[in-house]
Amino acid sequence: MNETRQQAFDIFMAGVRAADPFAAVQGALGPVVQPALIIAVGKAARLMAKAVLERFNGIPCLVVTNYENAKPLAGAQVFAAGHPVPDQNGADAANAVIAALRAAKGPVLGLISGGGSALLPAPAGDISLADKARVNEILLGAGLDITAMNLIRQQLSDIKGGGFLRHASPQRVTALILSDVIGDDLAAIASGPTVGPIGTAPQAIELLKDAGVWKDVPATVRSHLEAKGDADPLPTAVNVLVGSNAQSVDAMARAVPAAHVIAKPVEGDVADAAKYICDNAADGITVWGGETTVVLKGTGRGGRNQELALRIAQEAQQRGWQDYVCVQGGSDGRDGPTDAAGGIVDQDTLRKIDNLPALLANNDSYAALSQAGDLLVTDATGTNVADLGVLIRRN
Repeated sequence: MNETRQQAFDIFMAGVRAADPFAAVQGALGPVVQPALIIAVGKAARLMAKAVLERFNGIPCLVVTNYENAKPLAGAQVFAAGHPVPDQNGADAANAVIAALRAAKGPVLGLISGGGSALLPAPAGDISLADKARVNEILLGAGLDITAMNLIRQQLSDIKGGGFLRHASPQRVTALILSDVIGDDLAAIASGPTVGPIGTAPQAIELLKDAGVWKDVPATVRSHLEAKGDADPLPTAVNVLVGSNAQSVDAMARAVPAAHVIAKPVEGDVADAAKYICDNAADGITVWGGETTVVLKGTGRGGRNQELALRIAQEAQQRGWQDYVCVQGGSDGRDGPTDAAGGIVDQDTLRKIDNLPALLANNDSYAALSQAGDLLVTDATGTNVADLGVLIRRN
């Protein structure tokens, strides 16, 4: 890795380190009373739980996280579950969490991070796990943003959208939350298990119809949404935000005081996002955060960060940029169903890829970046605060 690529990678990793779940939770534990039960859910669950267990010994603790981050933790029962598509291990973990919440004899401490929506599936009504997994697959390819997806997921779950609180009642719940949602809407992070729902069943139906996938979701899901009535009022909780995408972008900027920050989060379709980034990039170093979307039309492998990196390379070529490096990646180290976090591209990337338009049309960004040797690989980071980007341009 040459000096400029290394510098861009180091700036990206400064943002990842700023989202360290252990430090974030440690810094927020001051006013927290000793809990009777600890439930940690999400990609950052293990490190969040570790920070709590170092302060409160001997407290029952359940940790539900993705396979890559699921390592033993002294004092905790660790469940490994599927992400981004829910699986039976996640359903078993959800049942264990519900049972523990119902049996709690005192205050409950929830540790919530991104990924919890898929990791803790508790299908509502007559919806099966297979039905819920199918809905998740459809949502991931429908071009919906994370808030819209979570609104729909909440309406299909026995835990999301405040369901955690219903099972814990009458015990007091405090939740420390690491945000992977742009704007930090607590109801959207992990589909808001300790917060009220984002929306309603009719709104979920409208979103599915607007995305053109209403007829694709299983019949049990359509019936559930059409029949769902108003829920009873939720118990209250204390929800505390301990880390976010914006904080990680600030950390990247602090790593290079001369850096230009794209203030508005980068969202929307990857093609539009690439143009927006290049339009707003400055000479020198530019950093940003956000979370884009991809409409899946092909059968290839990849993710939004890999495709965005390639589309930035295309934009740079069209603008005649001759000396640049761009790192675009997921802070969790996993982009889509691949082992890459994203891409690290420069002025030489496109010439090393055969028939890029066809690969992009097939959503095969992983294969394209593999050809170029430009996959961004960090391994699982143990955190999740959405996506981060760095551009160094010398012309």
